[in-house]
Amino acid sequence: MTRSIEIVGGGLAGLGLGLGLRRAGADVTVFEAGSYPRHRVCGEFISGLGETTIARLGLQPLLADAQRLDEVEWYFGGRPTRRQRLPRPALAVSRYVLDARMAEAFTAAGGRLRTATRVEMGETPEGRVFATGRRRASPAWLGLKLHARGLPLTRALEFHLGDGAYVGLCPVEEGRTNVCGLFRQRPDLAAPRETVLAAYLRAAGLGALAARLDTAEVCPESRCAVAGVGFDRGATTGERMSLGDAFALIPPFTGNGMAMALQSAELAIDPLLAWARGESRWADTLRLVRRRLRRRFGCRLAAAELLHPFLHEPPRQRWLAATARAGILPLQPLYHLLH
Repeated sequence: MTRSIEIVGGGLAGLGLGLGLRRAGADVTVFEAGSYPRHRVCGEFISGLGETTIARLGLQPLLADAQRLDEVEWYFGGRPTRRQRLPRPALAVSRYVLDARMAEAFTAAGGRLRTATRVEMGETPEGRVFATGRRRASPAWLGLKLHARGLPLTRALEFHLGDGAYVGLCPVEEGRTNVCGLFRQRPDLAAPRETVLAAYLRAAGLGALAARLDTAEVCPESRCAVAGVGFDRGATTGERMSLGDAFALIPPFTGNGMAMALQSAELAIDPLLAWARGESRWADTLRLVRRRLRRRFGCRLAAAELLHPFLHEPPRQRWLAATARAGILPLQPLYHLLH
C-alpha cells in the first residue's frame, strides 16, 4: 500500500472499516474523541446483518456470544398488539461490550487507535473518512437509554408505542435488559437524570412500562441521553466521505442502524483499498463509495421515513395497531423492505 487512510470516529462504522482495511494490509489510523468502554444511546440489537459482512470485517469472534432474538412483541396502549417472528434472528449485544471488542481487535490487527483525540472537522484531506456518528439536527427528538436487571421480557424483543414516543427492550449480557426510547422533547417536562426516562415514559402514556422499570434494578452507569436526533436519506454532496450515521441515520425502530453502520464500512473497503494502492483518484473513490451507499440504502431509508410517523403519532398508531390485530399488516414484506 502506498497511501495511508485516516478514519475519524471510532464507533461501529469507523472500527468496522478499520478492521476490514487492516485485514487487507492497509495502513490505517482511527481517531476517536472518547474512550472505551462506554455506553451509547442505542437499541443494541443488530437486525439484517449478513454473514458476508460479518466475515469481511472479521466480526465472528466478537459476536459469538451475542444473544439470538427471533421474536418481537408490539405493544400499544400498554397492551400487546401483535407478535412477530423475525425472518432472521437479530443479534443482541451492548455497545459497551461491542465497541470495546472492536477497538481491541483493531489494535491487535496492527491498526493505530488514537483515543481522546479530536480532529479538525473542517479539514478534508484525501484519505480521510468521517464516521463521526449522527449529524446535529433540530432538538425535536430525544434519545434515552439505560440497562436494568430483574426486568423480565414477554418476548425476546419488545416494542412499545406511546404518544410521541416508542421504546424498545432487548436482553444484553450479564442478565441486563437494554431499555432505549425515542421521544419528542417536552420542554415543560423537567426531571433529574435518575428519573428522566420514567418521566418521559409516563408523559407518553407508557405508565405500565414505567411501573415495570420501577421494580427493576437500574445500572446507574448505563444511563445516557442524546438530543437533537434527526433522520434523513443520506449525505450525497460535499467533499467528505461519510459512513454510518454520518452518512444517514435511519429511524431506530427498524433495528437496522447498527447493521447499516457495519454494512457501510464493508461497501467502502474495496474502493479505499484501490485508492491506497494508488490505482484510483480520491475524487473517483468518493463518488464510487457514495454511489454504493445510495444503491444499498436508498430504498430502506425512504421506506423508514414513510413509516416513522406511524410509530409515534397516536392517530397513525391506532391505525397500525388495528391492522396488526386484524392480521392484515404485512409485517414480513415490511421487514424485507427495511432490511
